[in-house]
Amino acid sequence: MNSNPISQHDVDPDALRSSLPEGPGVYLFKDPSGRIIYIGKAKNLKKRVLSYFRPLSELPYKTGMMMNHAKGLDYILTATETEAFILESNLIKKHLPRYNIVLRDDKQYPCLRLDVQNPYPRLGIVRRIKKDGARYFGPFSSARDVRKTLKLIDSIFQLRKCKTPALPKRSRPCLNYQLNRCLGLCTRDVPVADYREAVNQVRLFLEGRNRELIRELQKKMEKASTALQFEEAARIRDRIKAVEHIIEGQHVVSHKLEDQDIIGIEELDGVFQIVILFVRKGYLTGSRDYEFKGKGGTPSEVMEAFLKQYYHRETFIPSHILISEPVEDLPSIKEWVSGLAKRRVSIDCPQRGEKVRLVKMAKANALNLLETRAESRAQDLMALAGTLLKLDKTPRSIEGMDISNIQGEMAVGSVVSFVDGLPNKAGYRNYKIREVEGIDDYGMMSELVTRRLKSENLPDLVLIDGGKGHLAVAKKAADSFQSPETPALAAIAKGNEPGEADRVYIPGRKNPLTLRPDNPLLHLFMRIRDEAHRRAVTYHRKLRGKRLTTSELDLIPGIGPKKKRLLLLQFGHTEAIRRATHDDLIKVQGISPSLARDIRQFFRDGVIG
Repeated sequence: MNSNPISQHDVDPDALRSSLPEGPGVYLFKDPSGRIIYIGKAKNLKKRVLSYFRPLSELPYKTGMMMNHAKGLDYILTATETEAFILESNLIKKHLPRYNIVLRDDKQYPCLRLDVQNPYPRLGIVRRIKKDGARYFGPFSSARDVRKTLKLIDSIFQLRKCKTPALPKRSRPCLNYQLNRCLGLCTRDVPVADYREAVNQVRLFLEGRNRELIRELQKKMEKASTALQFEEAARIRDRIKAVEHIIEGQHVVSHKLEDQDIIGIEELDGVFQIVILFVRKGYLTGSRDYEFKGKGGTPSEVMEAFLKQYYHRETFIPSHILISEPVEDLPSIKEWVSGLAKRRVSIDCPQRGEKVRLVKMAKANALNLLETRAESRAQDLMALAGTLLKLDKTPRSIEGMDISNIQGEMAVGSVVSFVDGLPNKAGYRNYKIREVEGIDDYGMMSELVTRRLKSENLPDLVLIDGGKGHLAVAKKAADSFQSPETPALAAIAKGNEPGEADRVYIPGRKNPLTLRPDNPLLHLFMRIRDEAHRRAVTYHRKLRGKRLTTSELDLIPGIGPKKKRLLLLQFGHTEAIRRATHDDLIKVQGISPSLARDIRQFFRDGVIG
């Protein structure tokens, strides 16, 4: 491994350019402590690494954040780009770098394992995929799903259930044999070829190749019937009916009877959701979902990271993969995935036709999951707010309030609305402070609260941007209404020292609530406070800008925006226009002699006519 000290601000590009090789490999950015914070692969290490050393304003947001923390660089040369893919995936899985998008480890998901190296394999549930020659099916999204699938297979097929690697020897078969759920290998001599036939049927079933499975079972049933083995033919007939019943519950999503993975991605409030739909022989046979925290990434970056990490560990790769977002390194990824599958695999981001419909279906599933989970998290968060703030009811609607002014001038107030933890733009409001003059933040906050509470559709909770003083005047204003509809109050103030967590105050409590920096309720309150502050500052700047762009020229009849602009371009400022002569004024395009007289009269007398 080769190392280079780097700094975004003082790096010598020429020195870095001369030291970096141009071959394929993996590069690792490190923070000052030597911890790996980002791992990437490159077809050309020199070209790829040097692309990071541009002004921060030209870099994507997440990349700029990473480069601010990067103080060291390691790189590893590989013989081929495919080796770089594999090494990158292994290193990401090992180090879990802060700025990489990391796929949740499959060991957390249950799989079905079939040890095909054993002459008489059994199907078992495991949570870790190993390179041991066995066939793995899954991962399944939950233990409940994998148990349900295993129970279904047990009811249709007759693989052995005993957990010992070697076949046990019994004088009497177990109950599974009596229920036609096992071939009774512990007491009967079953040829390996016959058992392998049952194993192949299970494999076809788990791969979603049910049509192919039915054709194979029908041939076997006809063969048994021809040989007058009617009891065996009846068992196979029942197996066919069971598989057909399963097919009836599956949906045809593609008239092309091919194997496809359909991958859709959606983003909501900084969280990315991926849904992968499994289409086998044209039938939708299942799905899986993965959730990622964005960390400033883009949908394309998340999609690329998913492809490289997911298919690196997948045992079955279909011939066609459809993705909802284009990725930068698609040709290399296609080649790499094809190498894993040992056949050509196409990866496309479709723009029209049936494939677009399939991708939209995956995206719709992803968005539905995001919204459902966001709603569930919001309900939990609102319940937490009610408990910590000791409220009589769960606060579904929260409004944040802030004021903005310069030395008491042009004071404004803002109200932002959040419902179930998400912004409700329809509830945003701006106020001009009318009754308070001079520097009086408390008086301005009191006016803002009073005017808001005189309106309708009041929230469950009002969050004030400020400390105990701001909360006290807000409570006094709210108490004057003496109404059961008056919302509860709280305030949030920044910490006294750099790095100190923000403090939350509630009425009747001297000290702030003790909330850890990672408390989700504190994060929500900070977001509401920041949004209210942003809204107030934006409104204040807008009003201040209007005042600065207004001039005495607007009061002169006949002077519109175009003529005002031409006059200011000619003379520079209003005072120069005031001093201009009649002849100077009529030189400006559009200024007639009569209008020039009106301009001079206005600046002399203050009126026209």
